[in-house]
Amino acid sequence: MFRVSQYMQELVNPTPLTERRVPPGPVVIWNLIRRCNLTCKHCYSISADIDFKGELNTEEVFTVMDDLKGFGVPVLILSGGEPLLRPDIFSISQRAKDMGFYVGLSTNGTLIDRHNIDAIAAVGYDYVGISIDGTQKTHDEFRRKQGAFEASMAGIRLCRERAIKVGLRFTMTEDNADEFPEMLQLMEDEGVNKFYLSHLNYAGRGNRNRDSDVQLEMTRHTMELLFEKALQHAQRGDDLEFVTGNNDADGVFLLQWVKQHFPEMAAHIAAKLRQWGGNSSGVNIANIDNLGMVHPDTFWWHYNLGSVRERPFSEIWTDTSDPIMRGLKAAPRLIKGRCGTCRYFDICGGNTRVRAMQLTGDPWAEDPACYLTDAEIRHNNSSGVCDVLRQRASVL
Repeated sequence: MFRVSQYMQELVNPTPLTERRVPPGPVVIWNLIRRCNLTCKHCYSISADIDFKGELNTEEVFTVMDDLKGFGVPVLILSGGEPLLRPDIFSISQRAKDMGFYVGLSTNGTLIDRHNIDAIAAVGYDYVGISIDGTQKTHDEFRRKQGAFEASMAGIRLCRERAIKVGLRFTMTEDNADEFPEMLQLMEDEGVNKFYLSHLNYAGRGNRNRDSDVQLEMTRHTMELLFEKALQHAQRGDDLEFVTGNNDADGVFLLQWVKQHFPEMAAHIAAKLRQWGGNSSGVNIANIDNLGMVHPDTFWWHYNLGSVRERPFSEIWTDTSDPIMRGLKAAPRLIKGRCGTCRYFDICGGNTRVRAMQLTGDPWAEDPACYLTDAEIRHNNSSGVCDVLRQRASVL
């Protein structure tokens, strides 16, 4: 996740550069259930409104939670499918809160109503994220269900009424990118606390729809609009968050934008971005699916690292005998092509590996969704490229 608002705050009120903080454990996105009441076009888990056999039961979930806590995992994002379809979701959520985890709920929002909002509020979720894919017509088409938009918006309003921190998640494709400004306005009109722009990643049902991924110029325009909106709110002192996900080139593009509009702040922002370091799949981001299989992140469901039924998560996550985990945990990662020789590799980290794997079969190929030009990322001289290649070779 790229926290755009954090860097806009640095433009308004810069803070000293401090030592890079290493999280005690990864953020775990946990798909507790695969069943969903919707069949969204960009679903990475290819869910359906049926029961899937073999899912972890309540006691198994609790056992895994104990291991996660002991391993230092700070955050649990409870997801699905649709997590509110799981009968024990509130028991799991409450136990997670009692154990001291930061607990988020990732939902399509259509099942939040007057009958369960009290239970949702009682848990005290730190954050509830609800996906909205555009205006009513577009959202209902994406979600393949008429009335989905109104149901999700009703869920957002109920959360807001109960003072639950709620966020709007917008997954951008070529089919809905032109509605992005309306989504930003919707956030303000509805009093939503957080806006999450998710770039389409090639996995699950989203992989089958990758031909509709936005054009690179459209992505750049969208990011500029997001930067401008986030800066406006930072300058006003508003407590709103704007974040992006699934394209770590966003950090480099932000630096280019700062160089153009705030050149005197470019060195400071560059230093802060290098502290962030870009993609952290397999390092600071983890996924457990409904069957207990562990993945480098939620878009790697085709690649299993191990089962929490057979080994504790803490053992699976630290096992670098797996070639994917060894490659993801390498510092620096050995990435090929234009990513490997990019002058901003220390900011982006080579971007999203699963896209490269889906399109080329090679997880270490360049990311096909980088929207930066060759001129923007090339080194100023050939010796710079040689230095990068020598640095990569030094870790072999």
